[in-house]
Amino acid sequence: MRNASFPVDLGRYFARIGYSGPQSPDLATLGGIIARHAASIPFEAIDVLLAHPVELSPAAIDSKLIDRKRGGYCFEQNSLLQRVLSALGYRVEPLMARVLWIREPDAPPPAWSHMALRVFVNGVGYLVDTGFGSCVPTAPLRFDRTTPQPTPHEPFRLSRTIEGFLLEAQLGRDWVPVYEVSPTICGEEAYRIANIVTSTHPQSLFRRNLLVALTTEEARKILFGNRLTIRDRNGTVTRRDLDAPAIETALTGVFGLPFQDDWRRITARIGSTFEVSTATT
Repeated sequence: MRNASFPVDLGRYFARIGYSGPQSPDLATLGGIIARHAASIPFEAIDVLLAHPVELSPAAIDSKLIDRKRGGYCFEQNSLLQRVLSALGYRVEPLMARVLWIREPDAPPPAWSHMALRVFVNGVGYLVDTGFGSCVPTAPLRFDRTTPQPTPHEPFRLSRTIEGFLLEAQLGRDWVPVYEVSPTICGEEAYRIANIVTSTHPQSLFRRNLLVALTTEEARKILFGNRLTIRDRNGTVTRRDLDAPAIETALTGVFGLPFQDDWRRITARIGSTFEVSTATT
C-alpha cells in the first residue's frame, strides 16, 4: 500500500504513546507498542458526529493523532500503527473485518467495514488491532491457534470460518463474538470507500452516537452517549450517567482529549437526556 510507505516520525509517535522500550521487530516490542497505543490514543469519532470529513492521508492522521493529541477510529488508528510497525521492520498486511460485537444472532451479516492488521514475527502471523474501541485486543493474537489466548485484559480466541477467522472475547463465562476478519490483504480503495460509508451514512453508529474508549493497564473506559462505563481487569464494572459539563470533564480528564468549542454541540444535546442505550459497552 502506498500509505504504508509514507514516513512516520517514530520519535514523535513514541513520545505520544509514552513508549521507551526496545525497537527491534520482535514479539515483546510488538506487545509493548500495542499496550501503550491503546492506553494513550483514544478511540473516538467525534468528527463523524459533527459531520466533519475523516481524512485518511498519512499527514492528516499524524497531525490529528500525534501532534494534536486527538483520537480516531479504526482506519486512522490502524493505518498509523501499520506505518509505525513497517518502519520498525515488521511485515504488516492490512485486513478488513465485519463487526459482530453486541449484534443479535439472527441479524443479517454486517458490511466489511473495520480495519485490522496481520503482523508477522518469525514467520508467524498475528492479529493486531488498536482501533476497536471498547473491546480492543491489548496483545497480538496468533492466527494459527484456536485455544484461548491471554491478554492484559480479557482472553481472546480465533477460530476458522468460511470467509476468514472469528474473533471472540471472554466476558465472564461467556465467549462473545467481536468480529470476523478476512485473511485477504485489503487495498487502499476498499478502505477509502468503507471510510466514506462509515463516516457519512445516516445509519452509521458514529453518526448517531458519541463513542469514546481508552484501554489502560488498569481498566477499559467507555463513554457511550452520556454513560461512562469503567470495567477493570478483574471484571468489576461501574457505570455513571453524565450531564453536559461532566461529559466535557470526562473527555478531557478520563480520555485526555483536547476539548474543542464546537464539541459543545454534542455534549449539550447528549447531556440533556439520561435515556441512553448501553449496547456497545
